Amino acid sequence: MAFLAPLISSLSPLFLILSPLTSYIDQILAINRNRNSAGFTLDIPLIMLTASILKIFYWPGARYDVVLLIQAIIMVAVQLVLLKVALDNRPDWRSEGPFHGLEGGWRPYNFWSYWEYLGLLTLLLLALHTLLAPSLRSTYTQLIGYLGLAIEAVLPLPQIFANRRARSCKGFRVSVLANWLLGDGMKMGFFLLAGEGKVPWAFKLCGIFQALCDVGLGVQWWVYGDGKDVDETGLVEKYGRLS
Repeated sequence: MAFLAPLISSLSPLFLILSPLTSYIDQILAINRNRNSAGFTLDIPLIMLTASILKIFYWPGARYDVVLLIQAIIMVAVQLVLLKVALDNRPDWRSEGPFHGLEGGWRPYNFWSYWEYLGLLTLLLLALHTLLAPSLRSTYTQLIGYLGLAIEAVLPLPQIFANRRARSCKGFRVSVLANWLLGDGMKMGFFLLAGEGKVPWAFKLCGIFQALCDVGLGVQWWVYGDGKDVDETGLVEKYGRLS
């Protein structure tokens, strides 16, 4: 098994850099092909865009591994495309805002449009990065780092909640889930094998939490599938009673 460590060390950086493409290209193509983004929660690109922008601004102060910075930059580009395709193929998208579909239909940010939100976030971070006093920069760096990684860690939660409400995973591509789970494994291997100081503990802690959420999403996929075999009590007929 000694060969695994150098193999993971060699492959994981390439996988992490390409993971935004491998994870979401199939979802983009499927939405565009079907002309329908129903079943895919728009909160996923919003979460990833917010987290990735924060991670990019985190880098100048933390100087974490450049592989993770390149991944964040590519992720922004991919998520912008995904958001555009999803919005173009979703009826009445203008009535939705970031984090749509919270309990009871309450949304704290329904006055934002998507593009205004992303632009304002970027401008705010640019202003803080430029104007903040040197004595506060260390605290600021740690704050946006942990905030960005914590936001990314909850990425699966909106999809989990949406699947739970619909008793179905229809519209959410299994290729995305498979890439998330594979990415979790590669990410953990990369974090463990990276040199001391190259990966802050914030990345590791949030990565572990996200991996656990992705496993929960995998359980939902196994239980619900596309919803065809789920009865009105939420039990899956083809697998029997899960109690």
